[in-house]
Amino acid sequence: MRGYYLQGKKHRKKRRYSENGILLGSIILCVVTLLSITISLMMVFKCRAIQMENTAVMSELEAIRMDETVTYTQTEVDAMISQAVEETAQSTSAAVTQAYLDRMKELMLSGAGTVEMLRSFYPDEIVLADAGEYYFFPILEGLARNTYDPDGFVPDEDQVMGYYEDGEKISHKGIDVSRYQGEIDWEKVAGDEVEYAFIRLGIRGYTEGALQEDEQFEANMKGARRNGIDVGVYFFTQAASAEEAEEEAQYVLDKIAPYEVDYPVVLDVEAVANAHARTRELTKEERTQYCIAFCEKIREAGYTPMIYGNLKTFMLMLDLEQLEDYDKWIADYGDGVYYPYAFRIWQYTDKGRVDGIGTDVDLNISFEDLGDE
Repeated sequence: MRGYYLQGKKHRKKRRYSENGILLGSIILCVVTLLSITISLMMVFKCRAIQMENTAVMSELEAIRMDETVTYTQTEVDAMISQAVEETAQSTSAAVTQAYLDRMKELMLSGAGTVEMLRSFYPDEIVLADAGEYYFFPILEGLARNTYDPDGFVPDEDQVMGYYEDGEKISHKGIDVSRYQGEIDWEKVAGDEVEYAFIRLGIRGYTEGALQEDEQFEANMKGARRNGIDVGVYFFTQAASAEEAEEEAQYVLDKIAPYEVDYPVVLDVEAVANAHARTRELTKEERTQYCIAFCEKIREAGYTPMIYGNLKTFMLMLDLEQLEDYDKWIADYGDGVYYPYAFRIWQYTDKGRVDGIGTDVDLNISFEDLGDE
């Protein structure tokens, strides 16, 4: 029996040593990973600081705003990493370096990603990551700003967002739907405190360019109106000219003529990943002019035009300075709205649940009753 006891004791020691070795290895791996990410971010910060100094000088010689936008490719970031150790060791301010490291550690422990960290360190710029590149946009003083209090956004127990001022909820709950939600029980939707719905009217095909009505457009319009829900509509554009944008606007106007449309008529502007998309090569200026053509035709008909998009839409695809006269509807699925400019509707999730709809649905929050305008 003693032999068995000693043998078992040896096995337990071996297992304990093995477990300790695995634990130690995991700790070392975490430290190495943390160091690598930290070094990468430090180099981005340093190169960005140098770029900002250069931009300040060049701004006296060059008035074109887009030249102030800075991007880094993955290759450039890799080059930064290769120089990181030497650059960090030669830092002239140990206190500043330590402050960066402490702040990065804090953010990493909170689960923040690289983009969130960069945004934290550059609060006066708009940081966007897309297709392996990082963009830094100056915040333009001439545009109306987002003035909502971040602490005013409070979700309820079902994660439905509300906005409060002085303890009073002032926001309005809305959804947007298309054929992807299937047949909707609008009576149940109304019973779930949905005040308004944006109905997809249709799309322009991104390869052939044909105008197509959403299969559920009529049923959704009639169902929402019948149950006292205010409606707006949206159209997914793939216009490749100002003439096509006006054609889309007229198509929308013809389709909504039989209905009472209380909320805005929205142009949905999104990038299409397909390599054969007919709008793939459009410039920012071209897209902007097509938006204006659509919105002006809608406005002339007596409706309120609005532009829908995400951060990429408004920063990379459109020139906001030319679109200041039109309301914005921003899609941002983070904890808050990162977009610094004025907007009237926030689409805060595409994973919402609403009675009467059997699928996930986009949930929106507005800050005033747009149907009263």
